[in-house]
Amino acid sequence: MNRTVSPKKCIQQLLFYVKPYGFKLILALAMVVVSNLALALNPTIEGKITTQLAKDAEAIMKNVPGAHVHFDIVFQIMALLGTMYVIKTTSQLLTAYFLTDAIQQTMHDIRNALQVKIQKLPIKYFDDHAFGDVLSCVTNDVDTLSNALQQTLTRVFAAILTVIFVIIMMLRINVVMTIVAMIIIPMSIVITKTFVKKSQKLFDIQQKTVGEMNGTITELYTGFNEIQLFNKQDDSVEKFEEVNNNMCKAAYKAQFVSSLISPCVSFVTYITIGTVSVIGCMFVISGAISVGSLQAFIRYIWQINDPLSQVSQLSAQVQSAFSAMGRIFTLLNEEEEDQGGSIGIDGNHIKGNVTFEHVQFGYTNDLLMKDVNFEVKSGQMVAIVGPTGAGKTTLMNLLLRFYDVKGGSIKIDGIDIKDMNRNELRKLFSLVLQDTWLFKGSIYDNIRYGRLNARKDEVIDAAKMANVHHFIRTLTKGYDFPINEEANNISQGEKQLLTIARAILKNPHILILDEATSSVDTRLERMLQDAMKKVMEGRTSFVIAHRLSTIKNADLILVLKDGDIIEQGTHESLLAKKGEYEKLYNSQFANNNE
Repeated sequence: MNRTVSPKKCIQQLLFYVKPYGFKLILALAMVVVSNLALALNPTIEGKITTQLAKDAEAIMKNVPGAHVHFDIVFQIMALLGTMYVIKTTSQLLTAYFLTDAIQQTMHDIRNALQVKIQKLPIKYFDDHAFGDVLSCVTNDVDTLSNALQQTLTRVFAAILTVIFVIIMMLRINVVMTIVAMIIIPMSIVITKTFVKKSQKLFDIQQKTVGEMNGTITELYTGFNEIQLFNKQDDSVEKFEEVNNNMCKAAYKAQFVSSLISPCVSFVTYITIGTVSVIGCMFVISGAISVGSLQAFIRYIWQINDPLSQVSQLSAQVQSAFSAMGRIFTLLNEEEEDQGGSIGIDGNHIKGNVTFEHVQFGYTNDLLMKDVNFEVKSGQMVAIVGPTGAGKTTLMNLLLRFYDVKGGSIKIDGIDIKDMNRNELRKLFSLVLQDTWLFKGSIYDNIRYGRLNARKDEVIDAAKMANVHHFIRTLTKGYDFPINEEANNISQGEKQLLTIARAILKNPHILILDEATSSVDTRLERMLQDAMKKVMEGRTSFVIAHRLSTIKNADLILVLKDGDIIEQGTHESLLAKKGEYEKLYNSQFANNNE
């Protein structure tokens, strides 16, 4: 995630998602006002009890006729005080209810927005960003933001209200004492601002290391079998420890610097209370204020200290939230894949003629493909061969517009694919990759993923064509057999056959098999070849294969090396040339009678 969103922009974008639930949020904040107003009145009411008792005690000590403790007055004041506590508690409960609802609905919308955004990002984005980092943004960062809003929004608002209400109540008691007590506010702001400035960068690093941690965990658990096979457990532990140590150091620095705010603010508060207490006693002795008023005033200083301390303690969460928001909205602001294209595609009239004309392409500024040219007629089978890294898969990525060419053009039935809408273009294709992907659900649902409106008999026919129907029938629940989340309760070859059945069900105009038979044994491979002959009839097909035995009957074979086509022709003609294809073929079948 490259372009970090500024805090101001983050707040603006967050408000956009909060807006639909603004009424509930307003109700929550209104309850905060009621709660803090009751809180601000409590010390004054408590002070009246102290004042009344002190007055009665003084009268009794002076033997004033009829002097006694006025319990009726005390009980009336206590009843009022109890009412304030009930109002305060009720309003806090209502605040929690409305606030939780508004925030969780907002987080629900943000998670949905992230999921929608991910579906619209170009393939290049995921080539440049670790899967674990993206996952961390959708899960950890949203949770961090949710927790921060839940815990800090009302507290910060309450802190502001408390300070305002308390200052008003303090001014009613004594202006001089209030001026002295107000020293705590600017000093607390200076302390908080100083430490926040130093710690914000540390929190950004902490949130980044969380993403790195998720990426590392995903990588290690995905390759768990290979790690065990090559006895690399110690290396994996070392790698994890390195990332974990980095995260620990980043979190320690961020949390430690942030945690210094609260004790510094409290230190200023203690000094202020000591100073005000001395001044207040002098005013009580002179009769300027009552002892109950002094008690209330000291309580008010603590009421100022509480929100200031809470805000300072929450600074770590606030800073983590801003770091999380930066990552969330950076992802949401990423440039989406341009669907482009103004030419409509009528699938019923697509024949499947494909032409590459002087195509140039490179993932960076350096060109991988400098001048690729070939033509495929409708219904032909094209095989693409070459060493690893030659550009075989890249060629198909360009055809599917996962990437756009940097020069030249790719045409289907004479129409430049740049003029076609990407989604409409991809509807013409079925793609079967070497790395299979199945989701948690039944076998039936996984095959039907190719065409969701397919009937069950069509799903079964597709499975039969892919030679996987018999295998499915042997399972306990047949087509309702559940595939688990890791899809490891069936073999790799069987998974491959299911993805091929899915592609067959889609009934595409153009079929792409990218090493699709690499995970299938020889017996199944031959069965699959027979099935694929039927599937390929009447449609253009591209086959990327290391097993050259599977492409002998191809209408056109493209031999790639270093990104460019160095040879093209039929199997027999390429062998006759005694070039690169012959070397590949002989190296593969040197010890084979074929």
